[in-house]
Amino acid sequence: MSHISKLLYIFFFLCNSVSSSWSSSLSLHFPLTSLRLTPTTNSSSFKTSLLSRRNPSPSSSPYTFRSNFKYSMALILSLPIGTPSQSQELVLDTGSQLSWIQCHPKKIKKPLPPPTTSFDPSLSSSFSDLPCSHPLCKPRIPDFTLPTSCDSNRLCHYSYFYADGTFAEGNLVKEKFTFSNSQITPPLILGCAKESTDEKGILGMNLGRLSFISQAKISKFSYCIPTRSNQPGLASTGSFYLGDNPNSRGFKYVALLTFPQSQRMPNLDPLAYTVPLLGIRIGQKRLNIPGSVFRPDAGGSGQTMVDSGSEFTHLVDVAYDKVKEEIVRLVGSRLKKGYVYGSTADMCFDGNHPMVIGRLIGDLVFEFGRGVEILVEKQRLLVNVGGGIHCVGIGRSSMLGAASNIIGNVHQQNLWVEFDVANRRVGFSKAECSRLSP
Repeated sequence: MSHISKLLYIFFFLCNSVSSSWSSSLSLHFPLTSLRLTPTTNSSSFKTSLLSRRNPSPSSSPYTFRSNFKYSMALILSLPIGTPSQSQELVLDTGSQLSWIQCHPKKIKKPLPPPTTSFDPSLSSSFSDLPCSHPLCKPRIPDFTLPTSCDSNRLCHYSYFYADGTFAEGNLVKEKFTFSNSQITPPLILGCAKESTDEKGILGMNLGRLSFISQAKISKFSYCIPTRSNQPGLASTGSFYLGDNPNSRGFKYVALLTFPQSQRMPNLDPLAYTVPLLGIRIGQKRLNIPGSVFRPDAGGSGQTMVDSGSEFTHLVDVAYDKVKEEIVRLVGSRLKKGYVYGSTADMCFDGNHPMVIGRLIGDLVFEFGRGVEILVEKQRLLVNVGGGIHCVGIGRSSMLGAASNIIGNVHQQNLWVEFDVANRRVGFSKAECSRLSP
């Protein structure tokens, strides 16, 4: 598949608005070959806080589960769904809410199990469709651009349409995840795509009430993204935990920014994992970027989110311009003139010697305060985008029609990243992720 991420607009046909908590959120992703964009909304003020439940236990997640995932441009998990379980490949996406799986139509029955990339509802005794009479299929507020709909069978129907012609559509359903004989979720609301141009489903992991973690009452989860394989078509292997991570003793945490529900901001995603980015260093130089550009303004612009479903990091114009200014100062004569990757990233270079360029630029560091930072070492600063071209893994958010800063998965490599939902914080710890997986 192409490494070029396309700008996509998702429109929802759901038989409900799912209330204002799900209403609309800006989420920029590069899960497979596509970039997803949804509208934004919520709150007019924010605060930094480290919140916890009143009586938190060391791990209040009802499930403890460890798995490996495949990584090239996205984090691809194989999870057991249904009764008996069928293994489903899903993109782990901390920037979206609704999970959806690839489905076989019920009318199609085969003597053998379906391929692992598609779920056959007729083989599962715990599968059920959501009828149009379900509360989620009763419109309450006009949150969606297009009308809600029921299909011809009076079932709750959803459709994702993308600007490049790709799409996924089907019904909202309920189904169980089976992690072991003793660890089975109740039926969770999912999308069941009967038609799709993508091969994988989505595991929605944001803070929305219909995300997988919210429905399954997961208090924390973590992943370790390995460096990419240099061999085309060969994925690297990373590690994923639901519940406690035995490596968490060395994690350093930053508190999530939280947003009151009193008012809305047009450019804010209140369901994202929003972190207080303070600054950016290149080499030994701290760039002269006002801290205010990394936090939401009165309209919500400037939010900084951690997103596993986005490939590249994206920055608002003020921050991007300062990063590019320093790159030009250091290696401007080597930049590939007139080249833009994915319509957003123009700090790219010809040739097969990315480490030489990396040494000239130096390490890239995202600073969060209290000693917490994401270090991108110079030897992996440039990303191979094919055709002998390597790019700094940063794009310009405005070219996506976005007003947010997004820390993509290329800058989460060789890190444990833990989303401690119960305590409203995100933890980081340096690791050799490829060595953790058998």
